[in-house]
Amino acid sequence: MVFRRLRDLREDNDLKQKDIAKMINCSQQAYSNYELGVHEIPLDLLIALAELYKTNTDYLLGLTNNKTYYKEL
Repeated sequence: MVFRRLRDLREDNDLKQKDIAKMINCSQQAYSNYELGVHEIPLDLLIALAELYKTNTDYLLGLTNNKTYYKEL
């Protein structure tokens, strides 16, 4: 699965892959592979990306168009 929304969110925030990779503690190549769908995104990184972009994991996965960010209770 190609994660087009990851790329769109990254570009909307004027960030480069290396910037995001540093923020979530992985290599730029690993992040690129996640964005391209070459490798599946580990759950902990998916959550970190949702928190970074203030959205939810369902939105990142393309399961909904609702970007609502669910904060911890």
